[in-house]
Amino acid sequence: MKIAVLDDYHGYAMRFGEWGALGADVTVFDKPIPEADLAETLAPFDVLCVMRERTPLPAALIHALPGLRLIVTTGMRNASIDMAAAAARGVTVCGTASRASATSHLAMTLILMAARNLVPNLNAVNRGGWQADAGRDLEGLTLGLVGLGRLGAAVADLARPFGMTLTAWSANLTDARCAEVGVTRAESLDVLLEGADVVSIHQVLSARTQGLIGAPQLARMKPDAVLVNTSRGPIVERDALLAALRAGCPGCAAIDVFDEEPLPADSPWRDGALIDSGRLILTPHIGYGALGTYERMYCETAEAVHAFASGTPMRVIEG
Repeated sequence: MKIAVLDDYHGYAMRFGEWGALGADVTVFDKPIPEADLAETLAPFDVLCVMRERTPLPAALIHALPGLRLIVTTGMRNASIDMAAAAARGVTVCGTASRASATSHLAMTLILMAARNLVPNLNAVNRGGWQADAGRDLEGLTLGLVGLGRLGAAVADLARPFGMTLTAWSANLTDARCAEVGVTRAESLDVLLEGADVVSIHQVLSARTQGLIGAPQLARMKPDAVLVNTSRGPIVERDALLAALRAGCPGCAAIDVFDEEPLPADSPWRDGALIDSGRLILTPHIGYGALGTYERMYCETAEAVHAFASGTPMRVIEG
């Protein structure tokens, strides 16, 4: 069995996964494979172990891999795998467990960084100075959650002890779900954006949510509001957000996810003036990337390959 582990940027697959008992040939790719080279590079492999939504596996690629028998993805949802193509080829797709805590903790960290104006204050000290402009504490501020699933609810639980007022909206959000989590349901996205001091996005990327936050929505936010996106890059229109930040509203954006990843060196996101001022905080899609999460994901990835080899696949994802 030949196994390819893709996009292991940190080199944790061999550290956490128990691969030895398989007697398999395991190749770890720690950098993205150019799209034009994917079919040729991956053709020898029976098994692909992928980090969710890093390297896409569209139908054309799946059909170009004659030996492919198993795909294991981190997490139980991966929109970048063509499940119909995998099923048509008879390729089994399995997933792993994941943890809500790492992403929700990063979202809360970014909220605190932005609210307390930490970046300019860190820069001031590091450059030999002292205090920059003061930030705000969170008590009494309103947090608007765009999406109240597992991650949105986890962020609500983290924000509550800080004394924040909690509101939420999504297209199908119910009063019952809001009561369960202990938040107030906003009548519309516009109402949430107009009233929130901090907006945190926790939606699955879909045709309905792509471009959900564009210029008209950003214009409704308070001039000193903070926008946090640890969900998926295309939910927020990049150019509209950068233009809004340069125009002074919202006051800050903290972004962990991008349309193109890894972020190119010449990306418009790398706006030195906005970053240096602390009005744009960028992190390299590390929401889920805590050690405990990697350990669980790679341990279960190896377990899934073991199970497949023994004829009892675990956590099979149905298309």
